[in-house]
Amino acid sequence: MKLYGYYRSSTSYRLRIALNLKGLDYDIVPVNLLRSEQKEDQYRARNPFGGVPMLEVEGRDRAQSMAILEWLEDRFPAAPLLPEDAETRFTVRELTSAIATELHAPLNLKVLQYIKTQFEQDQNAVDAWYRHWLGLTLGPVEQRLAQLETGDFLLDRPGMFETVLIPQVYNARRFAYDLSQSPHIMRIEAACMQLPAFIAAHPDNQPDTPKEN
Repeated sequence: MKLYGYYRSSTSYRLRIALNLKGLDYDIVPVNLLRSEQKEDQYRARNPFGGVPMLEVEGRDRAQSMAILEWLEDRFPAAPLLPEDAETRFTVRELTSAIATELHAPLNLKVLQYIKTQFEQDQNAVDAWYRHWLGLTLGPVEQRLAQLETGDFLLDRPGMFETVLIPQVYNARRFAYDLSQSPHIMRIEAACMQLPAFIAAHPDNQPDTPKEN
């Protein structure tokens, strides 16, 4: 397996976590988003979406992180990311979908760059945009977690929800979002960050992490 990604990309981060949780071996191929390497013809010929991550495995280039997560679950069922029963699977997917769809779409790099270039907004305005959308989704996620009376993780061990949550919490801190009103999220993050799978996937520990970090 080859994982094409960027060290600080939340979608690349979530796939690193998932691959680590499943104990799968993979090589990282850095794609520098700030240099627009994802837009180069050679890369787009393999991934028409022109983004990261892309997983090269079993003779195919696979794009779209949530589709890849579901494929990994089907193809490598050991160390499952989803529970067996339908109701609990729905709970995981409900929370996971909220973060993956409601947050990633307005907060990805393409959108943030567009706000700057097309609407001539400075970094302070971009940061405010980021925190606004974080609040609209992380607030309800926190409420749902409180209703579910979770422990260290959503279920008895980290799975698909945690693979999607933790990268967004990392981003929340980058953009100075106030997490003090999210004790359940912070508790789950703290438990995850004690585990080797999450430590190894962290943006600070990647081959393309800038040395000054």
